[in-house]
Amino acid sequence: MRVSVIGLGTMGAPMARHLLEAGHEVTVHNRTREREQPLAELGAARAASPAEAAAGAEVLLTCVSDSPDLLEVLFGAGGAAEGLAAGAVVCDCSTISPSATVEAAGRLAERGVGLVDAPVSGGSEGAERGTLTIFVGGEPDHVAVVRPVLETFGSRITHLGPAGSGQLAKAVNQVMIAGTYATVGEGIALAEAAGLPLDALVEALGQGAAASWVLENRAGNMIGNSYPLGFKVQLHRKDLGIALDEAARLGVQMPVSRLVGEEEDELIADGHGDEDVSALARLPRRRDGG
Repeated sequence: MRVSVIGLGTMGAPMARHLLEAGHEVTVHNRTREREQPLAELGAARAASPAEAAAGAEVLLTCVSDSPDLLEVLFGAGGAAEGLAAGAVVCDCSTISPSATVEAAGRLAERGVGLVDAPVSGGSEGAERGTLTIFVGGEPDHVAVVRPVLETFGSRITHLGPAGSGQLAKAVNQVMIAGTYATVGEGIALAEAAGLPLDALVEALGQGAAASWVLENRAGNMIGNSYPLGFKVQLHRKDLGIALDEAARLGVQMPVSRLVGEEEDELIADGHGDEDVSALARLPRRRDGG
């Protein structure tokens, strides 16, 4: 397939690489243009603008930071909507608000272009390995078009309903991992203060009811008190804000998520917003004088 990828960050770049490895004809564009070069060396074409990237694409894959970024990429001056032909499908792997997704889907539909929201879970490791979990929203015929694209970097692809459903599911995911990051960090701090052998303890915990992706993949960060990316605190805080907004709209109370949001605000204010979310483990150490 002819696939264009806009947004070549921690997740988008490996997605584009997997597409190339699968034999798709790939064009790439990124606001910071030098990020295109490694993919060009693997055979990708480079486009000077979103509109140029979209021209001729059967599927346009976007992976950007936030709702305004997606709307700008699609509908701003030189935006991708100018280059998309009727019948093309946008596959958005960003994590943005469900309402922005619905807005974008409506505006694209006026041009005869479909939109599938396909936010992902599995972290940078999952993107590199091609084993991401993907939450999908959109019309069934549009989902069928993009499925071969998603299969190049996803190991589980679940269609959950119309446009916006994937983003709502990702909001649920971010709520659930928020508490896990916070409590794994607190548990590590407790174990450290008690003098337990941390590596042996984490191995044992991983075989019991406390097992989780966060424990398996981020406890090492917490033990070493070092938080390389990963997934930025400030991006998870943005995602958690989306979830809290949806919860307020639906009348759902989420006090734990609000508390984690406040803790992430504290980290961001202290200059840790670009660290991995596992940096939540800094806070119990700080409060205990560690």
